[in-house]
Amino acid sequence: MSRHPGLPSVVLPERAASRWPVRKGGFMMRWAAGSALVLAAWAPVAHAAYDTYQRGSFGAVVNWPLIPIHAALLPDGRMLTYGTDAKGNQTGQFIYDVWDPNKGTDAASHLTLPNTTGADTFCSGQIVLPASGAVLLTGGDRTVNGVRNYSINDVNLFDWRSNALYSAQAPMAFLRWYPTVLTMANGSVLVLGGRQTPEVAGVSKETIVSTPEVYTEGIGWRSLPAVASDDAYGARNWSYPKAWQAPNGQVFIATKWGGTYYLDPNASAGAGQLTRTPLNLAQSDDYLPAVMFAPGKILSFRTYNRAVVIDLNGATPTSTSTAGVGMDRYHGSATVMADGKVLVSGGSMVSNVAFGVAYTSRIWDPATKGWTTTPSAKKMRLYHSVSLLLPDGRVLIGGGGAPGPQTNLNAEIYTPPYLYKQDWTATLATRPVITSAPQTTSWGARINVGVNVAGISRVTLVKTGSATHTVDFDQRFLPLTYTASGTQLNVLMPANANLAPPGYYMLFVFDSAGVPSVAKIIKLG
Repeated sequence: MSRHPGLPSVVLPERAASRWPVRKGGFMMRWAAGSALVLAAWAPVAHAAYDTYQRGSFGAVVNWPLIPIHAALLPDGRMLTYGTDAKGNQTGQFIYDVWDPNKGTDAASHLTLPNTTGADTFCSGQIVLPASGAVLLTGGDRTVNGVRNYSINDVNLFDWRSNALYSAQAPMAFLRWYPTVLTMANGSVLVLGGRQTPEVAGVSKETIVSTPEVYTEGIGWRSLPAVASDDAYGARNWSYPKAWQAPNGQVFIATKWGGTYYLDPNASAGAGQLTRTPLNLAQSDDYLPAVMFAPGKILSFRTYNRAVVIDLNGATPTSTSTAGVGMDRYHGSATVMADGKVLVSGGSMVSNVAFGVAYTSRIWDPATKGWTTTPSAKKMRLYHSVSLLLPDGRVLIGGGGAPGPQTNLNAEIYTPPYLYKQDWTATLATRPVITSAPQTTSWGARINVGVNVAGISRVTLVKTGSATHTVDFDQRFLPLTYTASGTQLNVLMPANANLAPPGYYMLFVFDSAGVPSVAKIIKLG
């Protein structure tokens, strides 16, 4: 098997070689069909502030105690990050960090602690468990005879109440490096994909995990050998497979090679059932993002600047082409924001190479299918970068490196247009405030939400994110219906766990000007 396309190298990846043939004296540039060379994307460009209300703004570059390769929003609104040491070297074995956005962005806002588990959590999978709120970390990295990127089957937990990282004792059945984790409707966590051993000449062959596993809090692990598949989440699609809990109760998988599947881990008395769907997509890549931006709807980026909207709400999945982001953004991120629009940030035209770097982000509007270009960020965000929606409605974009063209022990915070007055002054708008809301709720329930102003125009629910390697494992967006009586709202929660799996969600309310509140984090289920 060829080298994993995301493994850093200054040599052009195989997929790029056909588009970027080398000749003596330099590159002969042969553009991929559908991609455009946008010179403005090559380097940061200053923009006037008069259109901030349309394009938002990037804040200053802020230091980070490590490269935030992995990021998870905690139930109390803080963020867990990990992935390197304090110098940006590839290893999650020594430290991890907890950032409190309420304390700003200086050193005092970070709590950096030693990893005492002995596990190298580099390139693991992580997700917030729906019952306890602990972060589940699955797999990671191991060095054998000086060679990195062997795998582990360690399982670790981070307790957000005590800030402690500790071993869960019971390991997975399989060694995994680059696994996907996602929350299912029944509250269990599904683990897919990952690699067991790298290909090392004369030492080891590359081996891939094709068997899913399921973790249930208070019960433990079970494997699903009956639905092992090289095509769905094995040899052909092992690197952080893209999968979502679907409205029909099954898990939908969109592969990089184009096939799509439904997996029901609970069918056949728990043995599971895997079914290929009739939907075939254009080819994608391990490092082109996808995100669920509405109930049962996924924006998926495919190669050659293609994008599709996948609809899971019918009897069988369908897809519709939509305008691409402008170029293939390898290692970019797609993050659904508080208003349901999708922010696509970072990436470059060649995987983890400082060529055709996208410093500007772009915002996709599901209503118009159109794109808005943001001002430029200052740092390239390529391999090992992340993007995560914060409870205050801003988006943290950070990391990149270990290795890469830049070692980015830093982050930038993007402030979306909805936080500004809708005029040319570039002034932050006054925000509505949620004055009361329950801490927990259930599906189909009506909850009372107090606000400080009348005239609320919208209420939305966004699953807290957990991001790494272009994937935000659980993020999804749901518009909510409500009735209002002055400053009191009666809000209807999603109908069932297929639409909104159990766990922690950010509840936003928008005033009459379309300005969102700071979110209230609510536990659903």
